[in-house]
Amino acid sequence: MSNDPGRPRVLLCATTTGYQTRMFDEAAARLGVDLVLASDICDRLEDPWRDRAIPVRFHDDAGAVAAVDAGLGPRPLHGVLAVGDRPAVLAARVAAARGLPWHSIEGALAGRDKRRFRAAQAAAALPAPWHVVVAAGATTIPDVVRYPCVVKPLVLSGSRGVIRADTPDALRAALVRLTAILDAGDVRELRDEAARQVLIEGYVDGHEFAVEGLMTGGALRVLAIFDKPDPLEGPFFEETIYVTPTTRTGADGDTVVAAVTAAARASGLRHGPVHAECRVTASGVVVLEAAARPIGGLCARALRLRGLDGDEWPLEQELLAHAIGRGRQGMLAPGATGVMMVPIPRAGVLRGAEGIDAARAVAGVTDVTVTAKVGQILQTLPESASYLGFIFARGEDAGAVLTALRDAHACLHFTIGAVVPMRRREG
Repeated sequence: MSNDPGRPRVLLCATTTGYQTRMFDEAAARLGVDLVLASDICDRLEDPWRDRAIPVRFHDDAGAVAAVDAGLGPRPLHGVLAVGDRPAVLAARVAAARGLPWHSIEGALAGRDKRRFRAAQAAAALPAPWHVVVAAGATTIPDVVRYPCVVKPLVLSGSRGVIRADTPDALRAALVRLTAILDAGDVRELRDEAARQVLIEGYVDGHEFAVEGLMTGGALRVLAIFDKPDPLEGPFFEETIYVTPTTRTGADGDTVVAAVTAAARASGLRHGPVHAECRVTASGVVVLEAAARPIGGLCARALRLRGLDGDEWPLEQELLAHAIGRGRQGMLAPGATGVMMVPIPRAGVLRGAEGIDAARAVAGVTDVTVTAKVGQILQTLPESASYLGFIFARGEDAGAVLTALRDAHACLHFTIGAVVPMRRREG
């Protein structure tokens, strides 16, 4: 980050565990933008990550805004961005205080809290499953519940804690399991009252898509519609492959875009990145969520945008340019692209990973990144909050991309050992 007053400044709100901050740093350097990071770093150490980030606490709204104001100083701020649902709320509050274009505070909150999002869709008379909210630990099943249904935490992401139940006994077991997840230390550290409540809603049967887009003044420009080719029917909902474009995205694209646009507007999203999940059912499109942020993790690497002059750039550069009013209106690069989020096959301790070079050598594969560390304790869904890594591929069509992703995954072998309990010392 320079101190040139002539360069535009953008605030990026992100957690310390986010994968994308380095990509935004590189994009800022290419665009000549000063990127200021606000993150949940330790405020008692002097610049622990050497990124001059402003330390904030995302659970303290007023304190976080005050910390950002103090950290920014007198120089003007020209735009905001966020990586993650909770940082998006801080970005919305800063933007509102400074009169910058961004999503509304309510829209950012609805992207984080499933109860708020369902309420916004109901108020706009948009298609949505029936739902009811109960306290974590509840044992009484509300009369409104029908089967099959799905239990979800209000504020977690990545399918963590999402469980399908087909019977009352299965629902009771799911509620007990989800309550244990919400009692985990990392969830308690969120200090969020919504994390002590559970959403029960009707199961939506249909093919699932993810939509990546940018809103400008309430108008949605879709960057990509990702097909999720693997079935997501439960009891858990582990996302593995995103690919675009496919015959499904072509056939359902217009109705998906219309539904996501309506859902985003209804929840208060109007300017900035949007990541939405939806299902195409026999009776139409049901939007499951629409968040005020880009696609999470390393998945953004699957997107390359291209201008009319043939120049290509990553998603982060498009988002940063849009934040300062310089969006180039790039389109997806020709061909098909996809990413596999490498699933965790069983719980345990990661002892090693093999076959990475062989996976990278598969035709069509552009990169293989193992993000799990040796010695890391792994969990499977619904307790898991992470993946073993990511595989990226490009090809002439979706079929070639899917083949490359699956062939590369077959090359990988992970050694996962048992977790050895620590012995208590006597005396």
